[in-house]
Amino acid sequence: MGIIIKQSFKNLITTYFGFAIGAINTLFLFTYFLEPEYYGLVTFLLSAASLLWPFMGFGVHSTLIKFFTFYKTREEKDRLLNLVLFLPLIVSLLLGIIVASGYSFLINYFTQGNGLVRPYIWLIFLIGFATAYFEIFFAWSKLFYKSVFGNFMKEVFHRFCISLLLLGVYFNWITVHQFIYCIAGVFILRLIAMKIYAFSLYLPRLNFKFPKNLSPVLKYTSLILIAGSVATALLDLDKVMIEYFMPIENVAIYGIAIYIATVISVPQKAMHQITNPMTAEFLNTKNKKSLEELYKKSSLNLLIVSLLIFILIITNVKQLYELIPDEYELSILVVLLISLVKLYDNLLGNNNSILFNSDYYRIVLFIGVLLVFVAFVLNLIFIPSFGIEGAAIASFIAFFIYNSSKIWLVHKKFNFLPFTSKTWLVLFTGITLSIGFYFWDFGFHPILNIALKSILIGISYVGLAYFLNFSSEVNSIINKVLGIKIS
Repeated sequence: MGIIIKQSFKNLITTYFGFAIGAINTLFLFTYFLEPEYYGLVTFLLSAASLLWPFMGFGVHSTLIKFFTFYKTREEKDRLLNLVLFLPLIVSLLLGIIVASGYSFLINYFTQGNGLVRPYIWLIFLIGFATAYFEIFFAWSKLFYKSVFGNFMKEVFHRFCISLLLLGVYFNWITVHQFIYCIAGVFILRLIAMKIYAFSLYLPRLNFKFPKNLSPVLKYTSLILIAGSVATALLDLDKVMIEYFMPIENVAIYGIAIYIATVISVPQKAMHQITNPMTAEFLNTKNKKSLEELYKKSSLNLLIVSLLIFILIITNVKQLYELIPDEYELSILVVLLISLVKLYDNLLGNNNSILFNSDYYRIVLFIGVLLVFVAFVLNLIFIPSFGIEGAAIASFIAFFIYNSSKIWLVHKKFNFLPFTSKTWLVLFTGITLSIGFYFWDFGFHPILNIALKSILIGISYVGLAYFLNFSSEVNSIINKVLGIKIS
């Protein structure tokens, strides 16, 4: 776990730095510098692009990680790399033709709903294309266990650029319309930077011959396209459907709650950058013992870190909403439900890597497609009846079923679970602290209340984690930070 802890820690710092910038954007700059409908427009465009890019990328970023270590010679590796470079381009061109042929339908759709979206529809395609190729080059760098730069570009770069653009809007350097087009430009710049870095690590020779075992490679990438799109669909489907059923500013209101809860997913994202290629290697070498150890340790350590974030969010959310304009205030139920979803995601550890890099991804595909349909139906039922809270309820139910199915599948096929005896101790501690601190408020300014409560929670949780020995890896980090030497 040494290399995992080291790079995951760097990725964790980078990711949280990016999320801190994103929090400033989401909670303050967007809410105070843009009208709610334009904030909702930006949220919708990015969510729609998130739904589109997995199809444009055709799943090759996962294929690259799964099959790269399978090939042994440079020529075979170069053939695979050339395939993943050109296949998404062909797919994107085909999708572009389809979109162009159906453009009049899209225009009519958005004219009937929120006409504000109409002039910017083509930006969804552009941002989706840039994101798809960024993910390919990011996966490229992960092959060589170099994930820190890519993680910085993914989590920090575009958020920092958006902050500068928002300041430009505030000082009237650019108009709102120019701001929206510049956001697309930021994603293109990010792609170019990631491409240059990936090629600096390994530059393949141009080779138009197909790699060996092409059939399983294409079969995997075509199926992983859908399976890998499931989580994205479940994550952004609700925002797109809110745009259809409700005024577009509600997308921004819902997006704020989602962003707050998404902070819990940062540890998982940071660790995934390095555990994914390691999981693929253990599967390719049939090292089941190391795979099980990685599964349990990743689950426990992610739970420990993410649960602390969960407690901080749930106990401080009331004060947090006092800091933003009243028109963005949202039910705490939405934050709670989405936070539970993100916590459950962390509890899975490297479950996704095991399934998507194994021969059982077809089953995940079937389950995922079924759950997207279920989520769609649930949103159709709950959003008209309960509004934004209905979208949160639908997402919670869909993700709970999806994650539980994946835990069952790994247990069924590999005969191991992510849980240990420590898992239940950590969860009990988290529940106790959440309930205890939720109703405990100071009578000060919201920022001071958040700071004081967070310090008390942090000391209590870290202290209990250390003395109850939740995890040897976590205790080792605490010892290192505090300079404690254990003989």
